Amino acid sequence: MSTRIAFLKGHGTENDFVIVPDPENAVDLPPAAVAALCDRRAGIGGDGLLHVVRSAAHPEARDMAAEAEWFMDYRNSDGSIAEMCGNGVRVFARYLQRAGHVTEGDLAVATRGGVKTVHIAKDGDVTVGMGRAVLPEGDVTVSVGERSWPARNVNMGNPHAVAFVDDLAHAGDLLSPPPFSPAAAYPDGVNVEFVVDRGPGHVALRVHERGSGETRSCGTGACAVAVAAARRDGADPTATGTPATYTVDVPGGTLVITERPDGEIEMTGPAVIVAEGEIDADWLETATSA
Repeated sequence: MSTRIAFLKGHGTENDFVIVPDPENAVDLPPAAVAALCDRRAGIGGDGLLHVVRSAAHPEARDMAAEAEWFMDYRNSDGSIAEMCGNGVRVFARYLQRAGHVTEGDLAVATRGGVKTVHIAKDGDVTVGMGRAVLPEGDVTVSVGERSWPARNVNMGNPHAVAFVDDLAHAGDLLSPPPFSPAAAYPDGVNVEFVVDRGPGHVALRVHERGSGETRSCGTGACAVAVAAARRDGADPTATGTPATYTVDVPGGTLVITERPDGEIEMTGPAVIVAEGEIDADWLETATSA
């Protein structure tokens, strides 16, 4: 391993990421290393880490290499592995554009949640095809303190519990995972969204992301919220043939989510690279072994 490792820092609606370009999958990133890099005081700081690897070079992505050259090996800030990150895919695509690997237009990105289609627009926004939502049956409840709410179980390649509330302050500090029941609904934990209405086709959320705590934005969460809001409002594009579009305000900005009649969900929003530099490998080794 070289003595220094390249990194970039980027965000999508203030959901921020450490980006580690590693085309040949040569950089060892155990959970402790990821947690150290994402530490906001002792590291670079981020809600997660985007490990940029060619699909053919990663054992989890080789079977997707024919469809997508690049694999987003995404990690939560605590070092745990996640299936997908919607804001992360947009920032991942922006990095590929900045590095000269892709240009404006369409590309495919491999993720643990499958191959995602991405469009980089001339105006700078990035649209990601997020796939179809799965709506498992069964009642779910989430709680904060003495309050409890029914929640919609939505899976966007990762699990979500969407609760509509009267006031976003009711979500509390979101430092700890909000309790949910039944436990069997989410055996591996869940991302919890608390949602209020802002107007027709317009909602706002706060989110506790599994493995990261409260974040400024969650792309898959915004998609889950749009689907839950559509069903609550009596809209099902796969049944009516009419797309459903929701503007979703997150603490870090705004995303536009459209569910198409074929069930595919598209998310559009900004993606920004803010810095690049080098990680000191000696520091990383020390931080990892501490």
